[in-house]
Amino acid sequence: MKFFLALAFLIVVKTVSASSILVPMDERQSNHLKAYGVSFWVLENNVVMEWLLNYRGGSFLFPHLRTIEEELIIRGVSYEIVADGQVNAIRTEIANPEVNMEIVQLEKAPKIAVYTPSSSLPWDDAVTMVLDYAEIPYDKIYDSAIVMGILPKYDWLHLHHEDFTGQYGKFYASFHRESWYVNQVADAERDASNLGFAKVSQLKLAVANNIRNFVMGGGFLFTMCSGTDSFDIALAAHETDICERMFDGDPRDPNCQNKLDYNMTFAFKDFILVQDPMVYEYSNIDGTEMHRLPANQDKFTLFDFSAKWDVVPAMLTQCHTDVIDGFMGQTTDFRRDLIKSNVLVLGENKALNTARYIHGEMGQGTWTFYGGHDPEDFQHRVGDPPTDLNLHPNSPGYRLILNNILFPAAKKQKRKT
Repeated sequence: MKFFLALAFLIVVKTVSASSILVPMDERQSNHLKAYGVSFWVLENNVVMEWLLNYRGGSFLFPHLRTIEEELIIRGVSYEIVADGQVNAIRTEIANPEVNMEIVQLEKAPKIAVYTPSSSLPWDDAVTMVLDYAEIPYDKIYDSAIVMGILPKYDWLHLHHEDFTGQYGKFYASFHRESWYVNQVADAERDASNLGFAKVSQLKLAVANNIRNFVMGGGFLFTMCSGTDSFDIALAAHETDICERMFDGDPRDPNCQNKLDYNMTFAFKDFILVQDPMVYEYSNIDGTEMHRLPANQDKFTLFDFSAKWDVVPAMLTQCHTDVIDGFMGQTTDFRRDLIKSNVLVLGENKALNTARYIHGEMGQGTWTFYGGHDPEDFQHRVGDPPTDLNLHPNSPGYRLILNNILFPAAKKQKRKT
């Protein structure tokens, strides 16, 4: 099917060869989120495109093919037809060494997987919501697939808001009598047993180690909320038991804090575990309790990177605004003093001295952690209805997620030193 679509791109008779399609990503764009979906669709059909970093909010440039123009119209994405002379003028402007802009060529759509349980509900994960809204295809995988070695099939992996420590999100105190919690525990224990693990925490550690190896081998990892700190904590606790009896049937290791191995983690160091099973928190990494401002005052700011020298962080921070509305989560953001020195902070809450959006390299791959649950729901609670992205087509917080989707499509980029 893709062959025929690609052929249609090449032979369509009404192609205007002396022009291109510019999809602006500044305030004039009617639907930022679906613009990423069209970009992904273009790449799927083997058409090379360009990402104009910092030009009008990080605009996209396509060849002027009628099939692309029709897709933009169908999806409600704003675009402009620009003649070759205008394109040359844009290229000249971007090439100016004194201008903080760059052109990145995007060549191939990444193969995407989302690590999520079959029981997940529509409000559980912002990434699956925005992928569905933007019409970007992905596969759902979970523990058994990862343990059985499926990850090399994929380029990009997102982690559902999972608890990789085996403590079931530390929801015990508030929800252990709720049917959804009871079912979640039963499903996890059955899966662990079927896969040959004595405990859920052992299964989750095996999954975390496989994900770590995926990144080391060149994969791209993205995760939000509790999928960030619980992942690192599980890796650090690989030689100890941090789970209390209600989670795994036996007490935690009383010396577990001293047995943490921070060398195994992606982002965090020197953190202190919250060992009380009745406290809804994993460690002191999370800055949620520091957020005491009303919703209309809780903001975070994106850093301004050099598009010509720091191409990767410039791609990840493309947006039509530098100041973004905050949003809470089980893990809202990260205390700066617990972040490793080689980690790049992409966005921060200056007032609280916390990092909201961070990125790093691990082996041949990269990872990005993004705090909070839902960029358009300030304080999402269990059972709340899902966000309707039709009401938020220009969400800057959701744009950051989609930047990570396109990032692997670029030619391999390294930070310049």
